[in-house]
Amino acid sequence: MLEGKNIVLGICGSIAAYKSALVVRLLIKAGANVQVVMTPDATNFITPLTLSTLSKNPVLVDYFTPENGEWNNHVELGLWADFMVIAPASANTLAKMANGLCNNLLMAVYLSAKCEVYFAPAMDLDMWKHAATQSNISQLQSFGNILIPPGNGELASGLHGEGRMAEPEEIIAFITENIKKKLPLVNQKVLVTAGPTYEAIDPVRFIGNHSSGKMGFAIADELARLGADVTLVAGPSAQVSKQSAVKRIDVTSAAEMLNACVPHFKTAKACIMSAAVADYTPSTVAQQKIKKNDNNLSIEIKRTVDILSLLGSQKKEGQILVGFALETNDEEKNAIEKLKKKNLDFIVLNSLNDEGAGFKKDTNKITIIDCNLQKTVYGLKSKEEVARDICYKITELIKG
Repeated sequence: MLEGKNIVLGICGSIAAYKSALVVRLLIKAGANVQVVMTPDATNFITPLTLSTLSKNPVLVDYFTPENGEWNNHVELGLWADFMVIAPASANTLAKMANGLCNNLLMAVYLSAKCEVYFAPAMDLDMWKHAATQSNISQLQSFGNILIPPGNGELASGLHGEGRMAEPEEIIAFITENIKKKLPLVNQKVLVTAGPTYEAIDPVRFIGNHSSGKMGFAIADELARLGADVTLVAGPSAQVSKQSAVKRIDVTSAAEMLNACVPHFKTAKACIMSAAVADYTPSTVAQQKIKKNDNNLSIEIKRTVDILSLLGSQKKEGQILVGFALETNDEEKNAIEKLKKKNLDFIVLNSLNDEGAGFKKDTNKITIIDCNLQKTVYGLKSKEEVARDICYKITELIKG
């Protein structure tokens, strides 16, 4: 959920600031880009050097950086952020946020932010319970800011009660869950296939194709970004998922891909079959390497099980099945025939005749044809952008 997100982490003057180092570490570990902004008082509790080392970015405290005199543009920071987290949020900072007081860089960034703002209060029990603090929190929530509730435990004063800043793991879990529940495909199970299959001739050689898996991996990543529970069945490929939530199953042959897909398809809401599965496999596989000699070699091959056709025959009402057609001639005719024959909801057509499309490329040019033969033509785009177009169509179908 946090991969690639731009996050401004605001840190205020509170003993709980020591926990912010772990918040930064967990955000970075989750794949986020983190910019720390501290109030001047916060530097008395934890050093900017510590936070800069963990975030891999210079920590901002003042409107101007004394070393070079550069202006730290609060407006740009507010626009850059996908969301903002203020942890710890002191009683003083909460009051400023609620009333629009702007006397430090953090408040200027907050007032410039166009994104969601999370705040994790940290203060002593009496300060937390005070009517003024509770009024400020209500005011902030009325603005759309999101409270990460404090914990109940031992406080710096020695008292025991509410006001303790949520633990770093709790803060990350709270934000992640809040993001996830707003995504369009949350709790939807989706199966994706990607890459080639290799059909063994002997222990050394195989029949294969040029598929890199880039398109299928991009689709799986985009579906995960949309909140789907994604299972990716991947043939031999050097690609790596950018989304840690994608569950990857590695296979080699068409038969292995079939065995991996069938059980997952039963519970999937949608299935996107982008793998380039071999249509044929050797009838027998030599147990030892076939030695070269002066004679020609003939290999008998047989049909593999058509996975897409099999899943199409098993498709239940409400399930969505998507296929791909990579063609070299009669492109649209062949794609429509495949769409109908295999009981697909739509097919993604691309042609090796289109420059920039096809195997191993970073770009693709597609046409989507649905079961009503409605056609949508897209220009040449990066495979990540193509994945977004395909997943937008899938989301439309799932949402009805």
